[in-house]
Amino acid sequence: PEWMKAFEKETGYHIIYSTFDSNEAMQSKIKQGGTRYDLVFPSESAVPKMLEENLLLPIDHSQIKGLENISPYLLDNKFDPKNQYTIPYFWGTIGIMVNQKNSEANKITKWADLWNPAFENDILMVDGARESIGFALQSTNQSLNEKNADTVAQSVKQMETLQPNVKAVLTDEIKTLMINNDAPIGIGYSGDAAFVMSENPDVRYVVPEDGSAIWTDNFAIPKTAQNFEGAYTFINFMLRPENAKQNAEYVGYATPNEKAKAMLPEELTADESFYPSIETIEKMEHYEYLGKETVEMYNDLFLAWKMGL
Repeated sequence: PEWMKAFEKETGYHIIYSTFDSNEAMQSKIKQGGTRYDLVFPSESAVPKMLEENLLLPIDHSQIKGLENISPYLLDNKFDPKNQYTIPYFWGTIGIMVNQKNSEANKITKWADLWNPAFENDILMVDGARESIGFALQSTNQSLNEKNADTVAQSVKQMETLQPNVKAVLTDEIKTLMINNDAPIGIGYSGDAAFVMSENPDVRYVVPEDGSAIWTDNFAIPKTAQNFEGAYTFINFMLRPENAKQNAEYVGYATPNEKAKAMLPEELTADESFYPSIETIEKMEHYEYLGKETVEMYNDLFLAWKMGL
């Protein structure tokens, strides 16, 4: 919020800011065209679908200042080769929050550990088909981008054996419950974990040894854009290292800006739960867009799994 005020004061632009519950809600808003957004922030898994539906415009790299500061391993990925349509804004992983006061939970190092019968009614599951089925796949050395229907269905069968350990399937509420010690285990994104840890020092974040996802949220210019100069001015403002550094401290997610990262406290950047080593990153997977039919299959299977709780 402070940077939005600072941007308005520096440039004379006025920001109209909206948030959404999901990428899908944001996409629907753009498709409807009623609100003509100049800048949006899609997750990488949403970008291929948005391109398929012609919802994004190419970025003019000649107007971007600071792209050279972005970590190379977050650029030129499969969802947007050569970053024609997106620029990384934040990045992170998905993993396991554990309350260290629970001795069994504190032993967790991988997804497969969640099936321990000792965790009956202890796990807060994230309400997302790709995330939940994805970690079930990774727990048996499968790809979280698996498209084979039989393999995915078998993984959901395995998730059924996890049901006795599941306390609830939630989204943002996981943070509050972990802060209040209402459950010893919660699945979540690294930025959510950072917030929980700042409020409850008994919680730590585990990047599972048997797999995780590395993802980016991104700057992008939608087809509804009218104020292109304003959009590029805001991107460049947020790419300034000092601004990206303060933004990362406020939000809690990892910054892709290497110069900004160098300004952050060493105790933060040295924590491999939030800034994993290159070797660890290379073992992670990006969420790929699997196509409409496969996405619907994941969603249907996950809904059926939830109904069985």
